[in-house]
Amino acid sequence: MVNMGNTKNRILVAMSGGVDSSLTAVLLHQDGYEVIGITMRICKMPQSEAISPRLRSCCSPADVADARSVAQQFGFPFYVLDLEKQFEQEIVAPFVSEYLQGRTPNPCILCNEKIKLGTLLEKARTYGAAEVATGHYAIVEYAPAQNRFLLKRARDPAKDQSYFLFSLTQTQLTRFRTPLGNQTKVQTRKLARRLGLKVARKPESQEICFISDNDYRRFLRERNDASEAIREGNIINTHGETVGRHQGTPFYTVGQRKGLGIAHRRPLYVLKIDPVQNVLIVGEEAELFSRILVASRPNWISIPELDREISVSAQIRYRHTPAPARVRPLGEDRVQVVFEKPQRAIAPGQAVVFYDKDIVVGGAWIDEVVE
Repeated sequence: MVNMGNTKNRILVAMSGGVDSSLTAVLLHQDGYEVIGITMRICKMPQSEAISPRLRSCCSPADVADARSVAQQFGFPFYVLDLEKQFEQEIVAPFVSEYLQGRTPNPCILCNEKIKLGTLLEKARTYGAAEVATGHYAIVEYAPAQNRFLLKRARDPAKDQSYFLFSLTQTQLTRFRTPLGNQTKVQTRKLARRLGLKVARKPESQEICFISDNDYRRFLRERNDASEAIREGNIINTHGETVGRHQGTPFYTVGQRKGLGIAHRRPLYVLKIDPVQNVLIVGEEAELFSRILVASRPNWISIPELDREISVSAQIRYRHTPAPARVRPLGEDRVQVVFEKPQRAIAPGQAVVFYDKDIVVGGAWIDEVVE
């Protein structure tokens, strides 16, 4: 049983049962930290899905067992924390709502902010822990000259996850550790094998952890609060002409080509989603490119606030190559982003994250494409 009194050297490690979070816990344990492993149970899985090797979820019984076995192997305590209710309210419900509003959500960013570095940081005090650690590939460090904690890209560009952490506050970053930020995924697996972790060769988890088969369309159909709002409608071109029928606006994203069922001399793509009129607007690929967007709810990390126009490299989705842009304030809660060159398929609902080389300046949520 853990003594719940405050201990500066005690740290909570979010353990999903995968190699990254497992190695994070072990490395901190070997560095002399009093590690407490925590697996967050965020949803219930049907037994048929939980035992299927094809379906990778972060809260299956097998994953909980893997996390517990690592803790037992190295002799630190481990607990399962039931966060199903919070996860439904903070992550799943907004995910569904965003799709119904014609936006493309990114639940991983909200989960990091609200659950992993929100609820878990609050719970850490219950366990007498000063900090929380995760297996994210990103670097968090204190910059004395700025008197701020900075968030930087990971050493491994293929695994860098700083994009998903842009919404963290200075208060959260103060108590957040990411031991894997300075190593590559290859090094992680190699070190995990050397240390004898049974999860060293475990496959990556799926993209949307609470949708076991990664089929968000099926997930929306089965949600009562979504299924009643989903209905067929027209697909129109930029001239207002009807060119086809869609199965429901939440089933499509900006830039999508496949699944439209339209015969046309050139490929057509989703340009805009209008849930109010229940239409999809499509066009040719050249029409997907835009230079200006407006985003809201900005969060600043390397600077206290945006009080003037700045030049950055802006990233409009996780796998997007950052592009030169200017960011200017539009009041307290909105910014305008102007790219030097048009960018393909800017999608409302996604995050735009601003970088100065490898440093995260901040980010915001895309609301609209201006031109």
